[in-house]
Amino acid sequence: MFCYNCGCHLSAHDYCTSCGADVALYKRIMVLSNLFYNEGLSRAGLRDLTGAVTSLRQSLKFNKNNIEARNLLGLVYFEMGETVAALSEWVISKNTRPEKNIADDYINMIQASASRLDAINQTIKKYNQALVYCRQDSKDLAIIQLRKVLSLNPKFIRAHQLLALLYMDGEQWDKAKRELAKCADMDRNNIQTLTYMREVDRMLAPDEAGKISRRKEEAVRFQTENELLIQPVNVKEPRRSGVGTLLNIALGLLIGAAAMYFLVVPSVRTNVINESQQKINEISNESDAKNNIITDLENQIKGLEQKMAELQGELDGYAGTDGTLQSMDQLLTAAGQYINAMQYGEASAERGQYFQQTADMLDLIRDNVALEEMSEPFRNLYQLLTESIGPYMSVTYYNTGNASFLAGNYQEAIPVLEKAVAYNPENGDPYYALGRSYREVGRNEEALAALEKFVEMLPLRDRAVTARRIIQEIKAEQAAQ
Repeated sequence: MFCYNCGCHLSAHDYCTSCGADVALYKRIMVLSNLFYNEGLSRAGLRDLTGAVTSLRQSLKFNKNNIEARNLLGLVYFEMGETVAALSEWVISKNTRPEKNIADDYINMIQASASRLDAINQTIKKYNQALVYCRQDSKDLAIIQLRKVLSLNPKFIRAHQLLALLYMDGEQWDKAKRELAKCADMDRNNIQTLTYMREVDRMLAPDEAGKISRRKEEAVRFQTENELLIQPVNVKEPRRSGVGTLLNIALGLLIGAAAMYFLVVPSVRTNVINESQQKINEISNESDAKNNIITDLENQIKGLEQKMAELQGELDGYAGTDGTLQSMDQLLTAAGQYINAMQYGEASAERGQYFQQTADMLDLIRDNVALEEMSEPFRNLYQLLTESIGPYMSVTYYNTGNASFLAGNYQEAIPVLEKAVAYNPENGDPYYALGRSYREVGRNEEALAALEKFVEMLPLRDRAVTARRIIQEIKAEQAAQ
């Protein structure tokens, strides 16, 4: 237990050893909150959900930050079919403790499925509609709605209780007892359930003759579809003559026919329409649920397709046209060509040929692979090969590029001279021809950098004078702009 004032761990004393605050009452409150939480936990384990709700609410009155009590209260509400109340408790718990809170799992469990959320929404709407039907005295429609509610959420205790109450109102005691038994299985000590059950048991209790008694009344009731007929008992009718009896029979037949036409036929028609509408609603609900499932599956398929495309991209990165495996093969080929070159003398044509093949492989790697993303052994081997053949290839590329420059083929000279500089940046000769070529094709910024590099490295060469003049021209043009 921690101090409410400074957060220090409390000792056995009635005051905080860190800040000196009086924590005697605070400790008592925390103990009572934990006591009611333990009591609620025990009641929930014994299926006394109503008692568990009472204890857990009392625990939260003493300590609203008791996360365990609030999460357990949400679970009890969820077990009673009160999904909205459960979500409310879990949201409060999550806001109180955002990190390391099991309420996140409970909320995600409900919100992860669109069909589950739709079923919860339909349950609330249909239960509220059943209440409206009850207030309008449309009890048959209310029973139909409650059956739909319980098909979506069989744990909804309040719906079971309301359905049992409607059965009791219609004197269908056996059906009412079945619904109340389901409530008792879920919540054993629910006061409302026990009250209804006592009334049902009283109406179904056998009398002295062993028969199940109903209400002891002085009349016999007959329940039809739309009306209640009451016939008095122990009443003797006066004797009538035969003609009067026939007239009464004829009149009764006429009244019966009229009642059949005006009462029974509309009732039957209404029942047929209600049953058809009920089937339509059930089919509509099943269709909505299946559509939600189909939508979820389509979203999962899209996610899997996207994931597969990402994995395929990664696989292509390792084994594709320009992937890692091919780059590794190219590097190994370059190393093999270099080893072959070293078997010949420095001035031999074979060594130059193998050096050129090694350079071609290294050029492919440099053009197609981001070296900084490769492994350290890969980069080390690449650097070693580049440095080993660099001086020879720099001279070779310089000779080729300088020939193109002197012939006036500046576009052809530039990439070759760039390779000469790349293989040996310390070789100053290629910078002059490269700078002049840049100048001729209008790439003045690059020309300026190359010529300044040439002057810096070889200031005493004859061509340095020409290089300085061109540098001044470029700077003058830039200043004029």
